[in-house]
Amino acid sequence: LEQMAEAAEGDHNVLLYGETGTGKELFARAIHFNSNRRDRNFVVVDCAVLTAGLVESILFGHVKGAFTDANRDRDGLIRLADGGTLFLDEIGELPLEIQKKFLGVLENRRFRPVGDTAEVESDFRLIAATNRNLEKMAGQGTFREDLLYRLKAQKLVIPPLRNRKEDIADLVNYYLARISRRTGAEP
Repeated sequence: LEQMAEAAEGDHNVLLYGETGTGKELFARAIHFNSNRRDRNFVVVDCAVLTAGLVESILFGHVKGAFTDANRDRDGLIRLADGGTLFLDEIGELPLEIQKKFLGVLENRRFRPVGDTAEVESDFRLIAATNRNLEKMAGQGTFREDLLYRLKAQKLVIPPLRNRKEDIADLVNYYLARISRRTGAEP
């Protein structure tokens, strides 16, 4: 929690490591909503569900006519995160060719929507998360080492609940209160 508070005070990239279900998105939201960017968008991108054919359009946006179904201009998620936070969940699933393009975006906060000739700027803060060993993937050539270097200005490892048993009572009380408010029942 101290590391999370430190991350919220800064504006640097943060890489969250943790098993599936440890609350990486919850930590990312807590960092964003306790930061100077709290009043701007928190944009979530689940890299595990991005299809290879649409990933560029989803991240960078596109202009009308850029491809067959592009019947209007559409802002990408990076542009929507302008002034706020871009959360890339499961970044280890991002295709290598997109990793290279995204590295360029991280370096200068500029990108070109699909089919456009002009570059667009986006001042976003990046928080990325993974349950994979990116260092090992970089060694195997399945994740860009230069991107990994940029991602981990601060690295937070979120331990699984089985290693934080003292948190169980607080979590149970939180969810009981939440269910009680929603249903109108006594906790």
